[in-house]
Formats: sequence, C-alpha cells, structure tokens
Amino acid sequence: MSDAGSDLVLHDPQQAGVFFVGGDDIATLENAARDAGLLVRRIDLHGCAGKDALLERLADALSTPEGQGRNWDALSDQLRDLSWLPARGYALLLPHAAELRDAEEASFDTLLDILDEATVDWQERDVPFWAFLALPDDEFPDAASLN
Repeated sequence: MSDAGSDLVLHDPQQAGVFFVGGDDIATLENAARDAGLLVRRIDLHGCAGKDALLERLADALSTPEGQGRNWDALSDQLRDLSWLPARGYALLLPHAAELRDAEEASFDTLLDILDEATVDWQERDVPFWAFLALPDDEFPDAASLN
C-alpha cells in the first residue's frame, strides 16, 4: 500500500473505497478498522478458483440470511443492505485475492465492480464501506508497508 494509504481515515465514508494492498497489510488494516469502530469481515481467498467458491466464502463471512441467492445480483443486493449486520461502518478484508484474479479474471473483475457499487451506495448513506484486496507484496515495488 502506498504511503497515502497509511493516512486513510477509516471512519470517513468519503474516503472509503476498494483498495489493493499488500498481503502484509491485512493485519494492520484489520486492527485499524476495528479501532475505527467498523465491523470487520475477513474473507480468505486462498485456493478460491471461481465464482461459486467466492460466493460461498462471502456468504459465510457475511452470515447472509438463509434463502438468499448465491449469484452476482444477490451479492450486490446483500452488500448494499447488510441489515442483519448493523454497524457504524464495514471493512471487508480479502487476503490472497490474486488467487481468484489469476484463476478466473472475469469473476475477479465482477467482484471489483460489485464492491465499488456498494461503496458508492454506502457513501450516499454516510456510512464507511471499505474493501481491501490483498495482492502479493512484490506487485507493489515502490510502496511502503503499513507496518
């Protein structure tokens, strides 16, 4: 993550968004998000090779109510609702995101679009919604770590 990333104000919805971070930054971000009073969910994408596995992991981590769909439209609706997880704000941490990206780029891109739409929707309600997708640290050669 860049030096600017360490200046994020996690309780500010206008700064919230979807960010790529180094794998080593996930633990630091988790602590910072909790300190900011956000509900944190870690969705480990290690070994996640496609849409079905991704949707299952997200549903489990978000404790989505029974009977809700497991497709892109349902995920979009769920991420813009979260009424079953009331909080002042949200932070999704997705370690090993590169594994999904490398296995199924279309699903990775769709996930990014849905996360971005959710961020904008929550900003309009003045609620911070963050998504941090961890990529290998060597993909950030000029970036400083948050640690």
